Amino acid sequence: MGIEEQVAVIKRGAVDLINEKELRDKLARSEAQKKPLRVKLGMDPTAPDLHLGHTVVLQKLKQFQELGHLAIFLIGDFTGMIGDPTGRNETRPALSRDEIMANAETYKKQVFKILDPDRTEVRYNSEWFEKITAADMIRLCAQYTMARIMEREDFRNRFQNNVPISIHEFLYPLVQGYDSVALDADIELGGHDQIFNLFVGRDIQKAYGQESQVLVTVPLLEGTDGINKMSKSYGNYVGIDEPPDEMFGKLMSISDDLMIKYYELLSDVPLEGLNALKAGMANGTVHPKQAKVDFAKEMITRFHDRPAADAAHENFEKTFRDKGIPDDTETWSMQGMPDLVSIPHLLKESGMVPTISEGMRMLEQGGVSCADITGGQFQKISVKEIPRSELLGKVIKVGKRKFKKLA
Repeated sequence: MGIEEQVAVIKRGAVDLINEKELRDKLARSEAQKKPLRVKLGMDPTAPDLHLGHTVVLQKLKQFQELGHLAIFLIGDFTGMIGDPTGRNETRPALSRDEIMANAETYKKQVFKILDPDRTEVRYNSEWFEKITAADMIRLCAQYTMARIMEREDFRNRFQNNVPISIHEFLYPLVQGYDSVALDADIELGGHDQIFNLFVGRDIQKAYGQESQVLVTVPLLEGTDGINKMSKSYGNYVGIDEPPDEMFGKLMSISDDLMIKYYELLSDVPLEGLNALKAGMANGTVHPKQAKVDFAKEMITRFHDRPAADAAHENFEKTFRDKGIPDDTETWSMQGMPDLVSIPHLLKESGMVPTISEGMRMLEQGGVSCADITGGQFQKISVKEIPRSELLGKVIKVGKRKFKKLA
């Protein structure tokens, strides 16, 4: 692609581009020297699993790969032990080295469902920080002032509200910035909430005699509730390792307006196709449901495979259009359960909810129902306990997408 086409792809769905002139200069030099740009994305492995919200920035990194540039996926095994203070109103609990490395292995497996491994350089920032001396760290700290650090809203708010800030938290943006020096990064990617850390990287590179990196940030992705950012803590996430039926059902529940944003940030549909989709949904020639089906199948194909996507689509139609029971519904044995079965306990033991209290909440909110195993209308369960004999041969449903046959 020419420079103009590359810039259009890079700007797709981006929030910040700092700055466009520098980006064009780097792209022109890359083309003239036949040398790909080094595009850095750092992620701290602080949790074992990724969801679609995490993959927005990975999708942007993939776009750089497709433009012919080198993707550097930096696993923050050292920074992960410090803990990113971004968006925090208290010190982040420290993770052990073993926890960090276990999560890192999971990340490596998951990110290559998006990135091309042959065009990805995987690095760990412990490579340089485990070798750094006290003198080196003092030199790094000397490149930034406390006044600049306190410009950060997170720190300023905690200081003004007398909320403790540990000294090691001040080091985080400096350490992340030095990663760009160690990697000689031309471009760094991140979520929009990371903009302070990324700016520090530009300054640190300049202090160490390097050309400052260009910054490209992407927005935080709203979850299935359409309100809060996608997060496991909000229960509005779509995990990339979730079963296909679960992924399909969640994606079909997203609002029409939010679906366009999901396409823009996560889909491989080219720009012209994206513009055609927007126009089609605006003039009524593209039905929103079909757009959601296509998107859900694209995501499931990416993270599972095409047969799984087709089967999830078929199960969804059967379950929600025909009020049927999915063909792959698992059977769960009630052997060992008492004669009078507690429904919240049953839901927890069968794996349909994580805790008994969550089972009780679903029951109280009318989210638990059952039907005969041979089919028929699902009826809401409104009592806490039911004789075991009355549950045998039934299918129990929690919410809209979780089913278990009871035997």
